[in-house]
Amino acid sequence: MSDQMRRGRGVLPALVLSVLAFSLVQTSVVPILPTLQKDLNVAGSGITWLMTANLLSAAVLTPLLARIGDLRGRKPVLVIAIAGVLAGGIIGGIGGSFQVLLIARILAGTGGAILPLAVAVVRDELPREKVTGGVALISASLGIGSGLGLVATGAVVEHFSYEAVFWMGAILAGVAFALVLLLVPHDPVTAEGKADPLGALLLAGWLSAFLIAVSQGNDWGWVSARTLGLFVTAAVVLAVWVVVERRVSSPLVDIAMLAKPTIAVTNTAAVLVGFAMYGAFLLMSDFTQTPKAVGYGFGASVLSSGWMLFPSAVGSFAAGLGGASLIKRGGPRLPLVLGGAATAVALGLLVFVHGSAWDVVIASGVLGVGVGMAYAAMPAYINASVPVQQSGIANGMNAVLRTVGGAIGTAVMGAVLTADMKPVAPGVKLPTIDAYTHSFVIAAALAVVAAAVPFLVKAPTMGSTSSTPIAAQDGGPARSELAGVNA
Repeated sequence: MSDQMRRGRGVLPALVLSVLAFSLVQTSVVPILPTLQKDLNVAGSGITWLMTANLLSAAVLTPLLARIGDLRGRKPVLVIAIAGVLAGGIIGGIGGSFQVLLIARILAGTGGAILPLAVAVVRDELPREKVTGGVALISASLGIGSGLGLVATGAVVEHFSYEAVFWMGAILAGVAFALVLLLVPHDPVTAEGKADPLGALLLAGWLSAFLIAVSQGNDWGWVSARTLGLFVTAAVVLAVWVVVERRVSSPLVDIAMLAKPTIAVTNTAAVLVGFAMYGAFLLMSDFTQTPKAVGYGFGASVLSSGWMLFPSAVGSFAAGLGGASLIKRGGPRLPLVLGGAATAVALGLLVFVHGSAWDVVIASGVLGVGVGMAYAAMPAYINASVPVQQSGIANGMNAVLRTVGGAIGTAVMGAVLTADMKPVAPGVKLPTIDAYTHSFVIAAALAVVAAAVPFLVKAPTMGSTSSTPIAAQDGGPARSELAGVNA
């Protein structure tokens, strides 16, 4: 076996485990928010900051760390990103107060950069024929980690305190950290450029304003001065950011790159699929845990609810492998279309059939297939459109937009559910079954749009190239602009 093949076999498990660790840590807090609210004596609107802070941290740091990785080398930045997840798990495991957990969640948000950095490492280090499968498996690991996080959290909280959930994430991140240090080689830095602190500051500004408004809109009121003020601020700072990035010699984000039709379509799909996936997890988790006496739901425990959603992890894994095969044969369009369509089918199923736990199990599995297919296809679209030197930041912005879509999805689903509630006990109100049905319809409709947008542009052509490939050094893999598709 060649040194290149041996190195590739070690790199991929380290990267997959790193993405799994971040995805599990990001999702694991969701089922225990009610427990944390009670144990820490925090208001319902306040406890949601544990999710909001993590989303903000990931959204702001992902493109910044991805760009630094493009300029200064992927491995050291990847190590920093995983270290943030590890530190967040340790601090959360120590626990003790809401403020401590908030710091832990902010630190864990650095893990958002793991995915784009891992995709870039795969393009750098794996043999060309292994790139598509590697990228697809890494991307599908997001869905796998989310499903595992729901089940593992349920199992842990049934026997231990909430601190054990954070230690679980810390242990997984620690193993990933060690594997990356040992198995991922230092990559040669070939990109030219310098840091763009003003661009980074403006990006952080408009993303923060937008995500805070979206995350807190249900509590503050969507037409309140605070919410509208933040939306206006986000729009203004976004406009300034675009102007600045167009004028600086070495921008954090190349606006022209984002405007490429294939990139724009892929990022649009990222927002829509992120909306549907995060929204679906919120809906299905709440629905299954609703007491049967309300007239729907199954009164499931956190663990039982997690098992009902676990097929999404299995579906994501299978779809990642299947998506890689489809990409090799005909490009990434079909997997992206199938991903949106399967997601729509899963959510549409729950519109009409939701009386049995098996209905949720089946829908969860189909949802996982859809998300896994879509997540496998997106990096292939991006890698087909940008040179390897921009792989990190391009995939980083796509990851940010998935996060933005997820934040919008959870906020919209929450707004729809709270808009139609009925009293079920003195002082207790829960969403009606119609509220859930309407929410599933909205998410399914957006998934249909995600399946349609790939037809707006010409699909990447297998074997074509628009730039001279970067020759491999020392027998390393050839790096071409189409490395993610040509594999």
